Amino acid sequence: MISFDEAVELVRSVAKPIGIETIPIDRAAERVLASPVIAQVDSPRSDVSAMDGYAVREDDLHSFPVALDVTGESFAGSVWDGSIAPGTCVRIFTGAAVPPGADRVIMQENVRREGDAATIDAQPGEARHIRKRGSDFAAGDELLPVGRRLDPRAIVAAAAADLNELEVFCRPRVHILSTGDELAGPGSARARADAIPESVSFGIAALARDFGAEATGRTRLRDDLAIMESAAAESLQKADVIVVTGGASVGEKDFAKSMFEPLGLELIFSKVAIKPGKPVWIGLARGKLVVGLPGNPTSAMVTGRLLLAPLLAGVGGQPIDTALRWRRMPLASAMPPCGARETFHRARTVNGAAEILSFQDSSAQKALAEADLLVRQRPGSPALEAGSEVEALEF
Repeated sequence: MISFDEAVELVRSVAKPIGIETIPIDRAAERVLASPVIAQVDSPRSDVSAMDGYAVREDDLHSFPVALDVTGESFAGSVWDGSIAPGTCVRIFTGAAVPPGADRVIMQENVRREGDAATIDAQPGEARHIRKRGSDFAAGDELLPVGRRLDPRAIVAAAAADLNELEVFCRPRVHILSTGDELAGPGSARARADAIPESVSFGIAALARDFGAEATGRTRLRDDLAIMESAAAESLQKADVIVVTGGASVGEKDFAKSMFEPLGLELIFSKVAIKPGKPVWIGLARGKLVVGLPGNPTSAMVTGRLLLAPLLAGVGGQPIDTALRWRRMPLASAMPPCGARETFHRARTVNGAAEILSFQDSSAQKALAEADLLVRQRPGSPALEAGSEVEALEF
């Protein structure tokens, strides 16, 4: 049995990108860049007005009031093709190119317009209200690095670089195998007295999507080894990462690893000294990653967040540490001492502090929905009072 930190380093060693593809920018949201975004144009393309107003020559503003002849209009995307002579100005709108000869823009609120005459009654201030060419970025600048997830703000920058296609890492495909005779599809469990609704695969599929993967499907399996072996072989053809839930203990029907043994399963690790979720394991079968999570909902979601999430981040082209951003937070309530296994308490944020949930059972589902944090407690650490600082991870 290995420590959590050792498990993370083993995940890092196998979480490698599976490929690169080029896609249109309108399909790139939430994908991960495989090559940097390099600007193809300057931004702005020329000196442009930052305000609606009048483009003028500074040399005409020595005494006030001053009346200037309005000789044209400049709109964004429709450049006025003249130049400003002494004693003249041009009506200009936000984003429009500043005409040659002009070196400042007077806001329209500071100008009286009568016909073709624009009068400026007083000194308009120091601001020139002109955005200089390339003041945001210049052609050739790197706007986004490799590994950046294309959130809405990054998509804006990529489009502004004048790119209509982007190179991104292939999104890992995840197939989930849920094992257990007791499981029934949600909505049908009530028809069998010995059934429970299968809930874990839905949560793991959602978690996979949150960390950049594509959940391609879920298969619910009875505890029949022959059927499970067939499903395991089929899943390797469908996905890059296979997640098995349940069947990781030592009972007569715990076949989670056995179902992959005919496919050459090589274990990377088989148990981790954490609570909850000690039976979590990761292996390789025919070059595909296989992740075994406990069957209990809380254990599955905690180990999924701690080990599956960074694995998927890495396979999808991001540093695995993007999925493990720990932060220091005060405790809202006391926390008991930790035993021999590192413990990850489910907690919720209350007024900026971490409140440990009272119900920490590994099968909990109602309490699971209340948690938005995992609070890390190192093995053998003492009890902590309210206000003590702890390590917390968004859950």
